[in-house]
Amino acid sequence: MTTRPQPLSPMKTGVRGLCPRCGQGRLFDGFMKLKPKCEACGLDNAFADPANGTAFFVNCFTFILVAVVVSAWIEIAMSPSLWVHLFVSLPIVLMVCVLPLRPLKGWLVNSQFFYKTRRGKIVSDDVAPETATPVADKG
Repeated sequence: MTTRPQPLSPMKTGVRGLCPRCGQGRLFDGFMKLKPKCEACGLDNAFADPANGTAFFVNCFTFILVAVVVSAWIEIAMSPSLWVHLFVSLPIVLMVCVLPLRPLKGWLVNSQFFYKTRRGKIVSDDVAPETATPVADKG
């Protein structure tokens, strides 16, 4: 009797950009593009669909905090010219927005594999989703 290996943590493998199944192969082909399949175990990455989740999380949490807190604090505390914001605030905002994109996308893709999520399907109102047979008329 063989034992199934424990599923790998999406946080540990995803943040490092590793394959969600084996933890050995690389997940990315470039900065944000997913590889079609794992070179170590052959896992097909067609299941992965993080869509705009990565950008949403970055914009909601890091960008807003940095833009509001850091840039507003610099403006209120020092009242600098526009050039100071251009050379101080802009690079900080760009770093905070770009650097977490890849680890977050890796985490989202690996979470999709870990929790076995699949793309949703639209079911018509006149079809019961459990049986996929027509429902009796309401009228």
